[in-house]
Amino acid sequence: MVIKILCIGDVVGRPGRRALAEILPGFIEENAIDLVVCNAENAAGGSGLTPQIFRKILHYGVDVVTLGDHVFRRNEIIEILDKSERIIRPANLSPRASGKGWCVVATKLGRCQVAVISLLGQMYMKPVDSPWSTLEKVLNEIPPAVKVRIVDFHAEASSEKVAMGWFCNGRVSVVFGTHTHIPTADARVLDGGTAYISDVGMTGPYDSILGRRVDRVLYSLTTSMPTPFQIADENVRMCGVVAQVDADTGKALSIERVDIPLARKISDDAQDRESGYADHP
Repeated sequence: MVIKILCIGDVVGRPGRRALAEILPGFIEENAIDLVVCNAENAAGGSGLTPQIFRKILHYGVDVVTLGDHVFRRNEIIEILDKSERIIRPANLSPRASGKGWCVVATKLGRCQVAVISLLGQMYMKPVDSPWSTLEKVLNEIPPAVKVRIVDFHAEASSEKVAMGWFCNGRVSVVFGTHTHIPTADARVLDGGTAYISDVGMTGPYDSILGRRVDRVLYSLTTSMPTPFQIADENVRMCGVVAQVDADTGKALSIERVDIPLARKISDDAQDRESGYADHP
């Protein structure tokens, strides 16, 4: 039995949420997608996630929400992290952190069970526990009957992401990179049957600097002066990958990039008014 898994990259602000709302339901139906995993750590005003937005994202068709280094940017999400089985934070945070680092969910039609794992990189990131030893521990905890396993590796360095792909090769069905917001051209199935891509890109405005208004970021970079990095609104796209996986073996058969533009421009009236001083655009 072959299942199709859609992995979506960092949803940025209201433009990214609008792309999910308008593109995702039809894409799921047209492509017979069995499971949707979505990184949404930038969904609330460009940084963090709120309970209301989490519920909307599920309503659009996402099955599991993953988070990253901004997991606790919005305190109100902590209760959801503790209660819901459909949202996970990086597994290599402190064991005392709220939430779960992995989960097991059924596909949309209940055809099989799928494990989803979230990990943070260490290179050029804030200090966290080892993703390597954490992954070993998690893989040992997942029930052996759950053959399909997905890793969202939220990391800065492409070298560390590539290393994670090879580290998981033959043991995980899909490894998809997030965090850097730039889609990479290295989607492939490794020789052990693991579908891999260094970064799926963001779901948000691409006429921007990582989702933020170009003029705001350039002003900050060229003047060394702080300024709110407001969310951009041009050239909004939903980006990710679709992997076909043999549910009986957990081996990936194919992986293809997804890059779909929103059919219409987001008006200024519908745009996020939230902004902030970010540690990166």
